[in-house]
Amino acid sequence: MNARSRHVRQAMAPVESKHAGLWITLAVLGMFLVLALAFSYVGWTSSSDATGHQMQQMSTSGYVAMTLGIVATLALGVGLMTLVFYSNRKGHDEDANADRSR
Repeated sequence: MNARSRHVRQAMAPVESKHAGLWITLAVLGMFLVLALAFSYVGWTSSSDATGHQMQQMSTSGYVAMTLGIVATLALGVGLMTLVFYSNRKGHDEDANADRSR
């Protein structure tokens, strides 16, 4: 083995270990996602609670209210994040920090 190939292998070792950590992290997060979806499906489709009493199904107006709540929450989150990025790009964040340094 020559010095160049040994140097290349040593330089590539940290990159390979970083990719391994990334794949392990993605695998664990994927497992959590599958477990959350399975738990949600079982909870959504069960027709009785833990004591065996029959549960009432959600009405159409309940689904509409839930959908409107989700849409409003997402719109609020997107709007606030848009303002954060806009403020950062226009330099307003630096102006606020300049006032503190006085």
